[in-house]
Amino acid sequence: MTASPLLVVANLSVHFDRSARAAVDGISFEVAAGECLAIVGESGSGKSLTARSLLGLAPAGAHVSFNELSLAGERLPAQGARRWRSIRGASMGLILQDALVSLDPLRPVGREIDDVLRLHTTLSQRERQARVLELLHAVGIPDPALRARQRSGELSGGLRQRALIAAGIAAGPALIIADEPTTALDVTVQARVLDVLSSLRDSGTAMILITHDLAVVSRVADRVAVMSEGRIVETGETNAVLRAPTALPTQQLLAAIPVDVPRGVALTLPLDEGAVAPAIAAHRGPKISIAPLDEPGSVPPPALELRSVSRRYPTPQGAAIQALDSVSLTLTVGTTLGLVGQSGSGKTTIARIALGLETADSGDVLLDGHEWGALSARERRPRRHILGAIYQDALSSFDPRWSVERILSDALSVGVSDTRRSLTTINELLDAVGLPQSIKNRRPLHLSGGQRQRVAIARALAPAPQTLLCDEPVSSLDVSTQARVLNLLDELQRHLDLSYLFISHDLGVIRHMSDRVAVINEGRIVETGETNEIFTAPRDPYTRSLLAALPRVRR
Repeated sequence: MTASPLLVVANLSVHFDRSARAAVDGISFEVAAGECLAIVGESGSGKSLTARSLLGLAPAGAHVSFNELSLAGERLPAQGARRWRSIRGASMGLILQDALVSLDPLRPVGREIDDVLRLHTTLSQRERQARVLELLHAVGIPDPALRARQRSGELSGGLRQRALIAAGIAAGPALIIADEPTTALDVTVQARVLDVLSSLRDSGTAMILITHDLAVVSRVADRVAVMSEGRIVETGETNAVLRAPTALPTQQLLAAIPVDVPRGVALTLPLDEGAVAPAIAAHRGPKISIAPLDEPGSVPPPALELRSVSRRYPTPQGAAIQALDSVSLTLTVGTTLGLVGQSGSGKTTIARIALGLETADSGDVLLDGHEWGALSARERRPRRHILGAIYQDALSSFDPRWSVERILSDALSVGVSDTRRSLTTINELLDAVGLPQSIKNRRPLHLSGGQRQRVAIARALAPAPQTLLCDEPVSSLDVSTQARVLNLLDELQRHLDLSYLFISHDLGVIRHMSDRVAVINEGRIVETGETNEIFTAPRDPYTRSLLAALPRVRR
C-alpha cells in the first residue's frame, strides 16, 4: 500500500469460549482511503464475524481482542460502548445481506434512509427528502418516489437489497463494510450496484467487501484477503491472487466457480469432500429403480409444459400489471431447462403457476402430458407428488420446531407414483444427499446453510417426484457449498432421471446446470435455445445485455 491507511487492524481475535479455538484468529490488515479490500472464504471462515467486530457488533458471548483497531488515526471504542452510535452510519457504513431482517417492516424504506441522514447530516427536511430519492435512483430502484413510501415487505428481494445499500451509503461514511451486498440481485442490477460501489471507492471512500462471489471481487476489489478457519491464509493484489493463488483454500474457491465448467462436469471440491451423495451408487439397485414410463421407442410427453400462459395482477389504482404475456415453455424429461431474467421479469410467477399455487388467466399448464393448471386443488392432490420444489430460503420453508427426522417423515407420507419407487426411509434420503444420519434429531436453525439446503433437497425427493422446480436453490450459498449442492443435483438427476426447471439470476449457475435456456423479460420469453447457443451467440438484445453484465473472474 502506498497511501496512508484509513483503517488499521492488528491481531484481531474473536473467541466464544476463551479455552476454545478462536473463531477469528489473530488477523491483521489495513485499508486506505479509496481502496477496496475484499475478504473471501467459505461460510464459517470468519468473514462476517470479522466485519461485525470492526463495527462493535459482535454477537453476545463473543470476546473480541486486538492490538490495534483504529479509523483515521482514532482508536475505535470497545465493543458495546455508547460512542459507537456516532460512528456507525457516519464514519463507518454497514450493508448487510439480509435486507428483510435489517429493514423495519413497519416503516417505509424512505424513512429508514432519512433516519441516517437526520442523525448524521445537517440537511434540512426538504434536502433529506430529495437526497433519499437521489440515493434510491443511484442504486437502480425504479420510481423512487413510490418505493420510498413502501414498506420492505412490499418490495421484491432485489429492491429491498438496493434500499439497504442506499441506507448504508446515505451519510457518506469514510469506510463502508459491505457483507454480501449483491447476493439477491440479478446481473443487470448487480452491475449497477457495483458501479455505485466503484464510484464511491473512486471518490475516496474506503471499502471492505465481504462476498463469496469471486467475479464481483475481480471487478471491484484492489486487494483480496482469503480466510479459512478464522485465519487469513492468503492476501495480495486481486489480479495476482486470482491469477496465481498459492493457498489451497483459494485454489478450491476458484475451482468451484461454475461459469466455465461445462454441463455434466462436476465442480471441483475440497479434498475431504470430493464425494457428493456417496450413497447414490449403492442405491442404483432395487432401492431406487425406475420403471419405464412408456413403451420402448415411444417419445414421452414433456415433463412440464406451459402453453401461451398469461397472468395479470390488479393494482390499487384500478389498472393491471401484465406479469406474464403468452409464455410457452417445454421441459423435456430427464433434462434441465434454465430460466433467467432480471428481478420482476416474471420468473416467480411462472414458478407459482407451474406449482399450482396460482392460476393463469389464460393458457394451459400440462404436467407429464396431462392437464394440470386448470385442475382444482382437490383434483391435483393425487398427482401433486409428481412435481417437487426446492426454494432459495430453505430455513423459511421449514417449521423451526420440527427436527430433520420429522420434516422428512412428513414428506415421506405423501403418495408415491405407481411407476417409481422412492427413497423409502429417512436414512436413505439422508444418505442420498450426503448427510450423516446423526443429523436426524437436529432442527433447521442448528444446521449450516449447506446442510439446510440438502435437507430441503431430501424433502423434495421423498415423494419420488419426476420433476423438480428449483427456484434460486443456491443463491445464498458460498461458492464451495454451492458447488457441492450443484454437484448433488446433477448426480441425482443422472441416477433418478429427474427433470429440472432451474430458475436463477446467476448466469454462471444456469450455464453449468442447463441443457436448454429460456430468457424472460417483462413477462415475455424473448429467447429459447441450447445453452451453448444462448451463451455464445445470443440473438435477442436483452439476452446480450444480461451476458454483458455478467461479472467474470479476470485472471
